[in-house]
Amino acid sequence: MAQERNTEELIIEAAKKIFVKRGLAGARMQDIADEAGINKAMLHYYYRSKEKLFEIVFNEAFSKVLGRLGNILNQPMPLEEKIRTLVENYIANIAETPYLPIFVLNEINQQPEMMVKRVSSQPAFPDMMLFMKEIIEAGKKGIIREVSPVQLFLNIVSMCIFPFVARPLIQGIFLQDNVQFDMLIEERKKLVGDVIISWLKP
Repeated sequence: MAQERNTEELIIEAAKKIFVKRGLAGARMQDIADEAGINKAMLHYYYRSKEKLFEIVFNEAFSKVLGRLGNILNQPMPLEEKIRTLVENYIANIAETPYLPIFVLNEINQQPEMMVKRVSSQPAFPDMMLFMKEIIEAGKKGIIREVSPVQLFLNIVSMCIFPFVARPLIQGIFLQDNVQFDMLIEERKKLVGDVIISWLKP
């Protein structure tokens, strides 16, 4: 039993590496087997398809991301600090699991209802209505300008995610290697927070 657990963990770690490098479409079961140091037959014994394996990897990563973000949203802290912390952690989380945005977008296009169900059924899914209420109340009190909480959410998500989704294009146009791109992402942790806070100023 312990040996089976070790093999499964080995496969999951190998799958993460391959999916990060090549994404779902570019990954092959043979690539994952090679990375794990096992034969393809053994890989199929544990996981029948790369889609099933990717789903497992996705759920594990998504749960971790949602858990961290949920903890931030639920903490009592000044709104500006909360937004900056949210942005910084969101970008850091995506950097750790860069395959997530593309997978989510693909699933939204192919199976939107299933994706909504999959995301909202996560145990760590944050109480978005509570955060939206906080934004509305802050606007009424004049702490921030009155804005649509949905627009705020869309701004944060799109500004954080787009560089990862468009990474090959960004690196190609601006002739950036991986180190330069990582530096760009690090800068965005503060930059995106600055932009959002400037927009929210009354």
